[in-house]
Amino acid sequence: MAAGYLEILRTKHAARLLAGTLTGRLPNATAAIALVLFVRGQGGSYGLAGAMAAVNGIANAVGQPSLGRLVDLYGQPRVQLPAALASALAMTVLAVSGTDPLPLAFAAAAAGGLFSPPLEGGLRALWPSVLRREEQVPTAYAMDAVAQEVMFTAGPLLVTLCVSLWSGRAALLVLNVLGVLGALWVVASPPSRAWRSAPREAHWLGALRSPGLLALLGAFLFVGLALGSITVAAVSYADGHGGDAVYGWLMAALGLGALIGGTVYGARQWSGTPERRLRLLVALLAVCYLPLTLTPGVPGMVALAAVSGVFLAPCVACAFVLVDRHAPAGTVTEAFSWLVTTFTVGSSLGTGLTGPVVQAGGAVAGFAVPAAAGGVSLLVLLATARVLAAPARGTAVGASPENDPNRAAQPRFSSGDRA
Repeated sequence: MAAGYLEILRTKHAARLLAGTLTGRLPNATAAIALVLFVRGQGGSYGLAGAMAAVNGIANAVGQPSLGRLVDLYGQPRVQLPAALASALAMTVLAVSGTDPLPLAFAAAAAGGLFSPPLEGGLRALWPSVLRREEQVPTAYAMDAVAQEVMFTAGPLLVTLCVSLWSGRAALLVLNVLGVLGALWVVASPPSRAWRSAPREAHWLGALRSPGLLALLGAFLFVGLALGSITVAAVSYADGHGGDAVYGWLMAALGLGALIGGTVYGARQWSGTPERRLRLLVALLAVCYLPLTLTPGVPGMVALAAVSGVFLAPCVACAFVLVDRHAPAGTVTEAFSWLVTTFTVGSSLGTGLTGPVVQAGGAVAGFAVPAAAGGVSLLVLLATARVLAAPARGTAVGASPENDPNRAAQPRFSSGDRA
């Protein structure tokens, strides 16, 4: 199983790009918990902490596709590193000034999110140019999805360690220093410096003019909603079964399930079209959310949480392939950034929606939300099957001189970036 992953990591520059991207994304991935702990350490209320984290998240959702478009236009180093420096500077201002005055604190939190570099989309744009064979790219996407689960598990642990050893202010500073170093490590690499987007047609919609991409984003809005709703329902369950420790076990089990599912999924080549495979994976994801409504005792619930996460990373990895296929030429980084934004917005909507549901019907009603959201995502995919199956306009891959001394085209992948 590990052979495919090891082959990718042994490819020149691959391990560096993956490690640098994960490190560079730490400030963004841990922003919510870091801001909450920072504000609470300053004596602020939970309401203030939540509002500041929300402002940061909304700004990040706006900034990712916008910066992704700039990366497609001007290259990675000229956008990623300045963005990382601007984001780190904003969060440093927040760490130094604290929450007083509030307007400055909120402006700094917003700027920190707005200028978070689109390293995630940038890495996925680089994979086709870094790997030796086309069939390795889906495996790299799966490895990427698995690595995210590791980061989202290790990141909060790093934040809490910094807070316990020093303070919330120190945690913000450490995370953003790491973020800049990670971004620098990526953009200084030869693949990042050499990468150029394919020629693009000028259009104000950018990547969003692709009907296939819009269909995929519509489906993944509800996948994100499902994931966001689980976090709230799990809090409600934990309150009646042992408190914070149980909540931690549930979230860890969810991440473990995704880690296992993504690892197994990426270890082999799958037959059939990715469109059909994605519909199957989303259906299985929705079905695996259903048993959570049984709310058994803690050991059983932890096991169900692990099962519910198994198909999440495979869904995300399969979606990466479809994004690459349907992104109009010259918009691949922006297209991947839109997927990140849509998933984030969906997760936020799920968190907000499930609060009142739990208040009215308890944990059982709360756990019904992710199952329903998964079902809606499947319906969107079924309703847009023809659109997703149709070849994206403007994404046909022809022989391109970009980064390709052999002038050889690689079919199926539309990023236009050649090794």
